[in-house]
Amino acid sequence: MTEREHPGVAAVRAALIAAGATAAAEGILVLDKAMRTAALAAQAVGAEVGAIANSLFFLADDTPLLVLTSGAHRADTTRVAELVGVTRVSRASPDAVREHTGQVIGGVSPVGHPNPITTLVDSRLADHTVVWAAAGHPNAVFPTTFHELLRITGGAAAAVGAVTEARR
Repeated sequence: MTEREHPGVAAVRAALIAAGATAAAEGILVLDKAMRTAALAAQAVGAEVGAIANSLFFLADDTPLLVLTSGAHRADTTRVAELVGVTRVSRASPDAVREHTGQVIGGVSPVGHPNPITTLVDSRLADHTVVWAAAGHPNAVFPTTFHELLRITGGAAAAVGAVTEARR
């Protein structure tokens, strides 16, 4: 990133400050390059892959839905549909992601969106003292906790998928 802060990161920073989030005091970490997988992100911040909060953006029927999964999980869309009471959950297009979050795939943060988004937070993230989430740009992350993610997103804790082998 350049000296001028990326607009996505600025929106996330403002949302974190407004929410009184830990990262508002500790700061957003800007990495040298984009972390394209949970395993790479975990390595970059010195955490277990399960402590990475992957932001998965879906359309639940036609309603935006953000699912924050542990980096050690894949979201089960059938289960997610049952949890939110819809018939179908599908991955959103990159254009829909940008429209609803103001951010690009790979950098979608749990916060900093133009409008509130229904959010599910993988209950397995509670297994980690510190959780790392994207901060509005593929190179930016911030530290938080499971309980803080619930608070700042207004999300619901849920078992959203099955454990997978460490994702690469």
